[in-house]
Amino acid sequence: MNSPKARTLNADDETDDAEVTWEDQQRINTFSKLNSRARDLEEQLTQLKEEKEALDDLSMELELADEDKHILYRIGEAFVHIPLTKAQVMLTRDQASLNLEMDKVQAKADECEKTMKELKVSLYAKFGKAINLDI
Repeated sequence: MNSPKARTLNADDETDDAEVTWEDQQRINTFSKLNSRARDLEEQLTQLKEEKEALDDLSMELELADEDKHILYRIGEAFVHIPLTKAQVMLTRDQASLNLEMDKVQAKADECEKTMKELKVSLYAKFGKAINLDI
């Protein structure tokens, strides 16, 4: 009978006694920094997506607005009355800028993930089950 509590490791699985070199510690530290940065980038990306949804909703609202009306448009921290056509142009510009920002943040997040995967491979190769790098 093999119960989960009575399970033993094979000699190959036991790598608890692997010595941690300075280079290994640097790889672990780099992984930790990248992990933290990746989480921050994901949060930033979530905020940007929410802002994009708000701009898309605003775009739909502006399509339904009367052409001769002035629109309150946010510029920085202030709201300014501007003509509808100018608001639509500014909105298009803001959407394009936001899309570029989202692409940059996504590229940084992808680079972090790629580097983390490379570090995982090398660290798991040396330490096996003695190290846990799961996020």
